[in-house]
Amino acid sequence: MKVEKLVEIIGSDFYTGVPDSQLKALCNYLMATYGIDPHHHVIAANEGNCTALAAGYHLATGKIPVVYMQNSGEGNIINPVASLLNDKVYAIPIIFVVGWRGEPGIHDEPQHIYQGEVTVKLLEDMDIKPFVIGKDTTDDEVMTVMKEFRNVLATGKDVAFVIRKGALTDAPKVEYKNDNHMIREEIIKHIVKASGEDPIVSTTGKASRELFETRAANGQSHKYDFLTVGSMGHSSSIALGIAINKPEQRIWCVDGDGAVLMHMGSMAVLGSNKPKNLVHVVINNGAHETVGGMPTVAADIDLVGVAKACGYPYAVSVDCFEKLDKELEAAKERGELSLIEVKCSIGAREDLGRPTTTALENKQYFMEYLKTLSREK
Repeated sequence: MKVEKLVEIIGSDFYTGVPDSQLKALCNYLMATYGIDPHHHVIAANEGNCTALAAGYHLATGKIPVVYMQNSGEGNIINPVASLLNDKVYAIPIIFVVGWRGEPGIHDEPQHIYQGEVTVKLLEDMDIKPFVIGKDTTDDEVMTVMKEFRNVLATGKDVAFVIRKGALTDAPKVEYKNDNHMIREEIIKHIVKASGEDPIVSTTGKASRELFETRAANGQSHKYDFLTVGSMGHSSSIALGIAINKPEQRIWCVDGDGAVLMHMGSMAVLGSNKPKNLVHVVINNGAHETVGGMPTVAADIDLVGVAKACGYPYAVSVDCFEKLDKELEAAKERGELSLIEVKCSIGAREDLGRPTTTALENKQYFMEYLKTLSREK
């Protein structure tokens, strides 16, 4: 169905969410219609953040908000849904729009397979009444369901539209860009050169795909890298767990701005523990580029200041390759927890591939390599 028609049928004037490629039509429609407007459309740090923001909107206005997200974000909403929205607590009605990655029978990446299997069940377990919209779903069907949903919402319960691949059409074209000049894949090549045979933990999305292809182009083994293909926002915590238990081995974390924002509390834990052998590189293009390029708030915040406030002994921002190479080499010699923010452009090549090894193989190769490194304490 046309995305504009879905928005019309829902009839809400406030949307908040975390962008998803399956919902690109909706995201582009909201950006073309509202942009980022605190009264109508807010892209939040994570899905729990969106849910609480939407609850505040309802408390202030009495109106029903919409929260959009990829189904991988269902885990982030469980707490606020169960302990804030639920009709046994505050009975706050919200309409969720959920992109269904990993739908059974539809080929998808490994991180989406199990999530896809339990997507609808999780919603039902949270007492959120779901309706699935596919390519053949008619406007009349959605209008009929929305009438039923309004009765459910009136009781203080929540509802969800689950969006199948290709179900929403007629998205407006929106160009996402910034004024930065460094290309992420080139940044990753410089990190790979500097890191040598040190282990790298890379964040979800195109960064991990580009790291994989860089290794392939270099004729290098993939054993050096743990590709965090799912679990957005947790790469730095994985890297911390490794760094603590391999204290004589330098560990690199290649992170993204959207991922850092999603679970920024991990920076406080990193700063408190201060692993001397961890280099945290945050590639910041101010965008959720992997799912379409919609903006994050990272372009407007001082990540270096955040890192220092969290206790990082050293943090710096770079905007050219000369500075990047200098800081990468200095981080190797410093022997202190370091953060390097790299200002990055938006964009990736069209023929960017995906890892050809399975997630399980990636884990096994990586663990076997870690065993060959410095002894555990």
